[in-house]
Amino acid sequence: MKRINIIILVAIAIGIGVLISMSADFSTYDTINSAKEKQGKFVHLIARIDKTIPLNYDPAHNPNYLSFFAVDSLGGRTKVVYHNSKPAELEQSDRIVLKGKMQGDVFECSDILLKCPSKYKDDKKQLEKSVTSSKS
Repeated sequence: MKRINIIILVAIAIGIGVLISMSADFSTYDTINSAKEKQGKFVHLIARIDKTIPLNYDPAHNPNYLSFFAVDSLGGRTKVVYHNSKPAELEQSDRIVLKGKMQGDVFECSDILLKCPSKYKDDKKQLEKSVTSSKS
C-alpha cells in the first residue's frame, strides 16, 4: 500500500474512535422513571415545578443550595437538588430542562434551562401592535 493510503486509513480510524468515545456524552430527553432506571448516568429531563410544595432556597444560609420537586408530563415526580444559585424567574417558568444524574430518588442537577412560552407570546403581541401602528 502507498504511504498516503495508510495515513488516510489511520486518520479515519482515529476519527471513528473519537466519535464513538464522544457518543457516550450525548443524551436524549428522558422521563423521571427512565432516569431512575439509569442511576448515575447523565440525562436531560423536561419537567414542571410542583408548585404545591414550596422551593427550599435560603440565600442567607446557603446561596448554593436549591431543592424543589419536579413533575414530568407522564406524572413522574422527583426531588431535584441544584448546587448553585437559584435562576431568576424559576417560579414563573412554564417548563424547565434539567441536566444531571439520578442518585437514588433525588435528581442531582448540574444545569437548569428555563422555558417560558408566555414571554414569547407577549413579545409577539407587542410586535403585532408595533406593525399595525406603523401601517396607520
